[in-house]
Amino acid sequence: MSRESLVGKLFAGYSIHSLVGEGGTSTVYRATHPQHGVVAIKLLREKLRQDKTAVARFLREAKYGTRVLHPNVVRTIEIGEGGPGLHFLSIEWASGEILDRYAKRTGPLPPEEVAEIVLQIAQAVHAAHAAGIVHRDLKPENVMYDPATRQVKLLDFGIATATDAGTEDRLTRAGFFVGTLMYIAPEALSGEIVTPAADQYSLATIAYHLLTCALPYQGKTPRELFTQLLSQPPIPLNKARRGLDFGHQVESVIARALSRDPTKRYPDTLIFAQELRTALLTPPVVRDRIASKLKGLFRPKA
Repeated sequence: MSRESLVGKLFAGYSIHSLVGEGGTSTVYRATHPQHGVVAIKLLREKLRQDKTAVARFLREAKYGTRVLHPNVVRTIEIGEGGPGLHFLSIEWASGEILDRYAKRTGPLPPEEVAEIVLQIAQAVHAAHAAGIVHRDLKPENVMYDPATRQVKLLDFGIATATDAGTEDRLTRAGFFVGTLMYIAPEALSGEIVTPAADQYSLATIAYHLLTCALPYQGKTPRELFTQLLSQPPIPLNKARRGLDFGHQVESVIARALSRDPTKRYPDTLIFAQELRTALLTPPVVRDRIASKLKGLFRPKA
């Protein structure tokens, strides 16, 4: 069934109204259903319907989506097949827009708004981790955001992995990775087993980007960026762009979550988000005063 024939038709009980977008693996439509109301329908792209790996990944995304139940995660409603090879996924319709588009249009965002967005993403990710799932592709393009309500919804478990999956399913070879290079944790590039700490790194990169409209690594080519991720420290938050000064504490929180060594990051993603929120919402004068006192406490006595 082609895109042209699907819009305006009845598909597996859903009335298809419009094409929302098309990604590398699926096409997304806005639809309605007598019981479920307004939904989004994800349909595996025609060129991939005979690809067993692509089908398996699509169905895995559906399965993982049903395992993560949280107000900040788009709810999976139905998994089905509307015809031979027409695998589809019916998911909750999330209002708002893709966070990446919103940030490009209005960023850099105010610290208090960033604090709220990052905390909600962290709560969604924490729920995934509690369900034994590492998202592996946290980025602004995989987050729906409604500026009017400041509601966040996490999308797309297409390349997620289960923490109880076999070693062969969780390892990557150096030079080969799963995820998006600008937001990926360094260990995912070096062949290490990816743990929930990788999602924390990606979320810290999102926070960095929302605050600065820049990224902690600014290689001009994929090769240059790849090399920087494996060999260099990130650009400090306050040096991402000229004239920035979020204070020492905010920069320190972001820097810890961006540690190349996963064991040096925060114990979990939610703790990182809570620490960042506290730092961002503390007035700068108070932050500086606290930093000064802490420095005094640890100064060697004469």
